[in-house]
Amino acid sequence: MKFTDKHWLAIIAAILIVFVALRLWNLTDSCLWFDEIFGVHAAELDWGNMFWFVAQDLIHPPLFYALLKIWIAVGGESLFWLRFFPVFFSTLAVVPFILLCRQLKLSLPTIALALAFFAVNGSLIKYAQEVRMYSLLLCLGLFSLWMFVRFLSTGKGFYFLIAVNIALVYSHYFGWLIIASEVIAVIFLARERLKQIFLMLALTAISFAPWLYAVWQATKINSNVGQNIGWMTKPNFTIVFQFVLDLLEPIYFQNSTAQSASIYLLIAPILIVAATSAAFYFAEWKTRSAVEKANFFLLLAFAFTPILLAFLASWILPYSIWGTRHLIIVFAPTAILTAKLLSAIKIQPLKFGLVSSLGLVVAIAFAIQIKTAQTKFIWCAWEDLARNLDTSKQQKIYVFEDLTAYHFWFALRDGGDEIQVVAVKNIEGLKEDKAYFLPRGFNEVQTANQFEGERFFIAFRDKIWNESAPPLQNLKAQGYQIGEPQVFEAQDLKAFLVEVWKEN
Repeated sequence: MKFTDKHWLAIIAAILIVFVALRLWNLTDSCLWFDEIFGVHAAELDWGNMFWFVAQDLIHPPLFYALLKIWIAVGGESLFWLRFFPVFFSTLAVVPFILLCRQLKLSLPTIALALAFFAVNGSLIKYAQEVRMYSLLLCLGLFSLWMFVRFLSTGKGFYFLIAVNIALVYSHYFGWLIIASEVIAVIFLARERLKQIFLMLALTAISFAPWLYAVWQATKINSNVGQNIGWMTKPNFTIVFQFVLDLLEPIYFQNSTAQSASIYLLIAPILIVAATSAAFYFAEWKTRSAVEKANFFLLLAFAFTPILLAFLASWILPYSIWGTRHLIIVFAPTAILTAKLLSAIKIQPLKFGLVSSLGLVVAIAFAIQIKTAQTKFIWCAWEDLARNLDTSKQQKIYVFEDLTAYHFWFALRDGGDEIQVVAVKNIEGLKEDKAYFLPRGFNEVQTANQFEGERFFIAFRDKIWNESAPPLQNLKAQGYQIGEPQVFEAQDLKAFLVEVWKEN
C-alpha cells in the first residue's frame, strides 16, 4: 500500500497525540524540587524584587520567571498547573519544528520520522516536566532556527528573527550558542547575508546589555558563580558519549545516580541504525544536489556548533558549563538529521526493517518504563513532614542542610510567621551537598551554629536512626530528650522529623 499525503498527515497527527501524552504521563507524581521551588519563589515576588532576586542568582536570565509569574497569576499554583507550564512550551515547540522541516524541503514521511524521534526522546520528556526554563529555551530556539532558515531562503522575517533571538537569550545564556550556530552557517553557506546577520548579532547584544549590567551589579554583593556551577564536571569521553546516548535514548532518562545512565541493550540497536543510515547516506554523497548538501550542513551546524562551543568553554573557563539540560537546543536538529539520514536509504526492505526495529525498541522501552516503579525522591520528605506540624502555634525547626531548609520554608511559607526554620552549620560529622544553597538575597531562613531553646523540632536525613551519631548525639550531650521520630523513606535514605526538649 502506497501512503498518500493524507495518510502521512494522519500519522503525524497520531505522533502529536503521543508527544503530548508522554509529557503528561506521571506529570504530578513527584513534588517540586529545589530548583523548581526557586522558580516559583521568584515568580511570587513583586516585579522589581523578582528581577533583582534572579540577577543575584547569576546563572539564568529573567524571561522564564516573568512568564511563570504571569502563568501563576492566571491559573494559581497547583502542582499540575505549574508542571503544565513547561509542557505547554514543549508542545508549542512542535510548531517551529514542523515549520523548520518544511523550510528544509523535507518530505512528509521524513517529517513524521523526525517528529517521532522528537516525541519519544527520554531527555526531552524529562525536561518537559520540570518547572524550569529548558522547554522555553527549546521552543524559542526552534523558532529562531526556523526563522533563520526562512530568512536565508527568502530574505523575509529578518526583524522577527531579531525579536525571537532577543527573547531566546533572555530565556537562557545557551541561547547565544544557537545564535553562534547561525553565524557559523552564514559564514560558510551564505556570505551575502553577513552584514545582516552581524547586525542581528549587534542588536541582540545591545538589547541584552541591561541584564548583563544587572548581573554585574549583583556580583558585587557576595555572589560567586562557582557556588552555582562549581560542582559541574568538565566533559570527558565518558560524559560526551553518554550525551550522545541521551540524544537518541527513547522514553528513558536517568533521574538519580542510583539508576543506570542508560538502557544499553536498547540504545545499542539505535546506534547501529544511526550508523547504518549514515553509511548509506555518505556512500551516495556525490550524487546529492547542492540544496540537499546545504541543508545537511545547516542541520550539522545547528547540532554540532553548540556542542563544540560548550565543550571548549567547559575546558577553557574556570568552571564547566556542560549539561544535557543546557544542550537541549541540539536535540531537535539531531532528530531531524537522523530522520533525514534514515529516509535517504533507497533500499526499501532495508529501510522498512530499520524503521521497524526502531519502533520495536521504543515499544520495549515504553513497556519497561510502565513496569518500573516511579522514583520516590528524598527531598519530597520535607513537604510531606511539614504537613504534620501545627502552624497555629510558634515552633522552631532546626535543619542541617540548605536544601532541607529551603524545602521546609517553601512548604510552610503560607502558614504565617509562627514556624521558624533555622539552618545549623558546622556540626561535625554531618555532610551537606554544597550544590544546593539558600538563594542570595533571601533571609527568611536563619542560620546558627548551635541550638537554642527548651523545646523545638529537628529535621535531617540519614540511612538509619542512630542516637550515637550527629545530630542526635550532639543534642543528648547538651541535655535534650529525644522524642519519637516521624519517618519518610526514599532512595535508600530516611528523613526524620523529631521533637526534642529539656526537662525543667
